[in-house]
Order: sequence, then structure tokens, then C-alpha cells
Amino acid sequence: MCVHILIVAIIHLCSIPSSSAFLPPSLKPPASSKIFSAASEVMPSNVQTLVDQAKSLFDSSFGADVDKNLPNYCVSAPGRVNLIGEHTDYTGGYVLPLAIGFNTVGYGCGSVVKKDSSESIKCRIVSTNNPVAEFHVSPSLEASTGSNKWVNYVQGVVLQYLPDLKEDETFIFALAIVGDVPLGSGLSSSASLEVATACEGCTLVREATKDGTGSCEGKLLLLDCRSLDYREVSMGGENASSSDAPVLVITNSNVKHDLGDGEYPVRVRQCKEATDILTKMNPSIQSLRDATMKDVEAAAKSAGLEGVLLQRARHVVSENERTVKTADALEKGDWETVGKLMNASHTSMRDDYEVSCEEIDVLVDLAQTFGDGVFGSRLTGGGFGGCTVTLVKKDSAQQLIEYLKTQYEAKTGTKCVCFETAAASGAKAIDL
Repeated sequence: MCVHILIVAIIHLCSIPSSSAFLPPSLKPPASSKIFSAASEVMPSNVQTLVDQAKSLFDSSFGADVDKNLPNYCVSAPGRVNLIGEHTDYTGGYVLPLAIGFNTVGYGCGSVVKKDSSESIKCRIVSTNNPVAEFHVSPSLEASTGSNKWVNYVQGVVLQYLPDLKEDETFIFALAIVGDVPLGSGLSSSASLEVATACEGCTLVREATKDGTGSCEGKLLLLDCRSLDYREVSMGGENASSSDAPVLVITNSNVKHDLGDGEYPVRVRQCKEATDILTKMNPSIQSLRDATMKDVEAAAKSAGLEGVLLQRARHVVSENERTVKTADALEKGDWETVGKLMNASHTSMRDDYEVSCEEIDVLVDLAQTFGDGVFGSRLTGGGFGGCTVTLVKKDSAQQLIEYLKTQYEAKTGTKCVCFETAAASGAKAIDL
């Protein structure tokens, strides 16, 4: 079960929107929960620096009263960016994410222990921006409230491990958490925390986290959100040179419109209503994942699929097709096709799914019209702000970044933050 939980956590890390969907309903934190410091100008992380910071935070927070007999552990989990495959996960579709060079690191100690009737067996956590919080692990664990709502990300994951324990066992641990994944930008800072917690949990229940969880460096993952199957996708194929591959420029618009928080459940409901219409026409269609564009067109002609519901279905079905085609094109090194699919994805998200906004459209338009060197650009993440992702030739990346910074501020009055990245390492345990 432990490995399955880790896979589920990674699926949520790679999908839209915030991965708090992984948590039990009573333990979902608010979207505004702040866990880590947000840098005004960010560069890919030095994991060793984060490890040192986490150890220092652990020592200052727990060092004096921690059980010296408990083994120490350290884990790292990356943020992610979705190259393509947006708003497809909750209809069982496909997503194509990659890990980026920003991470959450957890350093701590812990063990599986026998339950007792005292209040001494506690789990304690601390993060860069939050004081120590404590909780007891039990099926009746209540959601944390007030300033400690961020703790629910950890508690929700820990609860998933209870079935792995014997009836008379529980967890005890102390964990210090640091990270540099940019907040609120669609790069999965909360999911990074959850996956780091999942790795720590796997370690505590004595299942290895080193085999497989960190093995996909330099690759994207084509994830099937229905079956949880995945396929590793290399940029240009297994034999391609990394020096020949383009890079990605991630641009944070530094804009997040509140409208998005209420629009997500509306989109879920609209997808369900569109699916119901398609199912009546063809019972084999149980979700939008099962439909083709021909099905959508047929339902529009004869089954009453129209208006907003037609738009939503058209986006999801076409986005699934684009995502699979993008994975195939990446492995062939067909960057032009990848770029065209990315551009089409943004148009669909803007016009059919209606989750873009003026500032994001400005960034995408600037990138798409930059000239030679840019293959494609699109909104990434849930929408209504956040980040764009642009596929660009490596030798054009820095020129593009300077162009985006200058022109975006001139057009919107807001500064954007850009960084260049490629597929980074996945979640892993770190040898101490």
C-alpha cells in the first residue's frame, strides 16, 4: 500500500489544481496557506543547501529533547510543471509533467512504536515560516485550524499509512521542512510537501524510497490519471544528446485572480454534465477520457451538447489527444510539432475552458511572437494567473527571459519572474 500511496501523491503532484485533493475533506488546507518563503527572484535549488537548512531548523527546534535513539532520515521532493495536459486529471485523462529544480526537503527522525495511553507519543513538525506543531496519529485525527492549517497537508498524507501499521502501532516523528518551490504559481509547492511526507512515511514503515522514486531525471512522465500507469518520456528519445534538446522557460506572472477558487468546482460540474450527455448517446463513454472529437461533434449535432458544455468537452477531449501526441513528438525530437500542440492547448484553455486571464495571455503572446528560437508557449496549472511554460532553443532562452521581463512589465505594470529549467530528479531519500 505504501508504494501505491506514493504513486497517488505523485499523480496529484503532476495534476491540476493544488494537490490538497489528495487529503481527506476535513483536512484540506485553504489555498492561501503559506508554508515556505517566496523568493522575488528564484534560481534552481541546491538541494544540499536545503538539506543543511533543514538540519539546522531541526536542531534548533527539536535537538534538545529528541530521542537520540531514533534514526534520522532526509527526503527531497521536487516541484513540477505540466508541459501539457491541463484540466484533464479529474476526468481520468492524461497529463505530461516534469519535475523542476526546486524542492521540498524534510529532515527528521522517527519510528513506528507501540501505542500507549499517555500523551507522550506525538508527531511534531516545523517549517521555515511556521512554529512547531504537534499532533497524535489516529483515525479520528481532527483537522488543524488557525495558523496551523498548513499542517493538514502533512496529516492528510500520514493518515494514509495507518493501514500499514499493526493495531497496536503508531508513528512518532519530528520533522523539519524547508523548500524553495515558488508559492501559488502552479508549480505544486503543496504537492511537493505531500510527496516529501509520503517518502518519509515509506521510510518509517520500512519500504524503500530509493528504488524508482528518483529515477526519472531528464524525463517527463506521461501519466494516465485513471489507471495510474505512466510512461517515461525522453526529450528527443533515449539516444538523444541533452545539448541538442531545447529547454523550458517558466514565467511566473505574479498574478492570481481570486475568481479561480470558485471556478474550479464549476468546471468539474460542467464536465460531469457534458459526460452525461455523451453517455446517453454512447454508453461506453463513462468520462470525457473515453470520448473522441468525433463523439463530441456527433453529440453537438444530435444530442444537445451545446454552449458552455460543448466548450468544456471540446477542451478536455482535444487536450487528451494533444497530450499523447506531444509525448510521441518529444521522443522523436519533433520540437515544431510539440510547439504547435502547446500553442493549441493555450488557445483551447483560453477560449473553450476559459481559465486564462489578461496577464497570462500577454505572456503567452509575447513568447509566441518572440521569433526564431521559440517553439511554443502556454498557460500551465489551474489558470486565472500563475505561470506560463515556453519551449525554446537553449541558446535563445536568456534573450527570451530578458524580453519577457521588459515587455511584460511595460504592458501590465507588473514584474514577472522567469527561470530556465529542464526535467529534474524525482522524489528520493537522501543519504546522511
